[in-house]
Amino acid sequence: MKNQRRNFLKKATGSLALASTGLGFSYQASAKSLTLNPQIKTSANDKIRIGLIGAGIIGHYDTDTALLVEGVELAAACDLYTGRIAYAHEKWGKDLFTTRDYRELLARPDIDAVLICTPDHWHQRIAIDAMKAGKHVYCEKPMVQRIEDGQAIIDTQKSTGKVFQVGSQRASSVAVLEAKKVLQSGMIGDLTFASAYCDRSTSNGAWNYSIPRDASPDTVDWDEFLGYAPKIPFDATRFFRWRNYSDYGTGAAGDLIVHLLTTVHTITDSHGPNKIFSAGDLKYWKDGRDAYDVINALMTYPKNDRHDSFQVTTRVNLCDGEGKGEFGLKLVGTEGVITIGWNDFTVQTLKRSAAPGYGGYDSFTSFSKEEKVEFEKWYKATYGDENGGGFTRGEPMEFEAPQGYDDRLDHMKVFFNGIRENGAILEDASFGLRAAAPSLACNLSIAQEKPILWDPEGMRLI
Repeated sequence: MKNQRRNFLKKATGSLALASTGLGFSYQASAKSLTLNPQIKTSANDKIRIGLIGAGIIGHYDTDTALLVEGVELAAACDLYTGRIAYAHEKWGKDLFTTRDYRELLARPDIDAVLICTPDHWHQRIAIDAMKAGKHVYCEKPMVQRIEDGQAIIDTQKSTGKVFQVGSQRASSVAVLEAKKVLQSGMIGDLTFASAYCDRSTSNGAWNYSIPRDASPDTVDWDEFLGYAPKIPFDATRFFRWRNYSDYGTGAAGDLIVHLLTTVHTITDSHGPNKIFSAGDLKYWKDGRDAYDVINALMTYPKNDRHDSFQVTTRVNLCDGEGKGEFGLKLVGTEGVITIGWNDFTVQTLKRSAAPGYGGYDSFTSFSKEEKVEFEKWYKATYGDENGGGFTRGEPMEFEAPQGYDDRLDHMKVFFNGIRENGAILEDASFGLRAAAPSLACNLSIAQEKPILWDPEGMRLI
């Protein structure tokens, strides 16, 4: 273990120094690995033209970021609300092709790839249709709304050979990838458990998106929106705040826990847990929704050829009384802890004494004078002058991405590099299902009031 740590210290040199030690992380190397090869010269022949399906909040985030990648152009946009189509023309040009039918967008030969930013219950069908139409796919998380729908996407990706990437940008975050190096170096010893959380305060709401005043059956294609969901009369709240309802979304589990598990799986190379137990409730947002606003889950990750067994606890809270709205992950090892934020992390190493006892060999004053003398002789002969009991903390080491860093942009670069150079896609369909299924199993566990068993290798419920 010590040799592994020394080797890591020799290799981990780069542009960002760690506080108190001078140790650096190779951000420049990591950023280069996530950036398109500078030798590629874009031209009319290697431009990538994309179509946006679902021009809501995330749709704009993803499209704006994709257009920052050299050689990427927007060719079309699709949405079921006419107001968003009007805004697409206002923002991206009056000549932009727009439609309320995604099939018309997929039929265009000038589109190479699509961004799927629709409600969750449409992800699978559109992704499969897109790949069968010859398009590469960037699909927002969670990959599917129903666990049993995931294998069909995996099979379609394999049969078509198209690039498919799920849109949880944590898989391409430089902080996450550098934290992975720290864990693999052995610096914190063997991983024992991970604790992940995502809290959002009531002050900034929980998916209570604005509803346009002109929302009506005339401006919204309600029947198309429903898809395989139950057929009910038009409801503007359900259309614009779809995440609040299990008919269309996946709640905090699919929106937020999937980010946490994507981070854990990226760092540990894990395929996921084999048992998920969760508790959830609706504590604050009693506004007609059926999506829990507080979820706590415990997951067990089995031993395999990539890692030893460990546990993961997750928490999402959409009614945080503190009002901070924090995101974090703590990886606890036998010799230290990595505490990860969004674009930063801290490493704290621990050195445990070899001596027995709790806080020292005589912390409970249970020895006689004669026993103390004899014990001190034995201890010095065995361990030398090392202090007995407890542990000492190393100097904290910190990593922070440069100001303005955007992991969503790195994630887009990975996707387009996969298209141009057949580059590796970490968060492919299999990764996507292995992150989505345990997340969605949290909802199942709450509903069934029992643990959910999952086969992370075969990717199936047991």
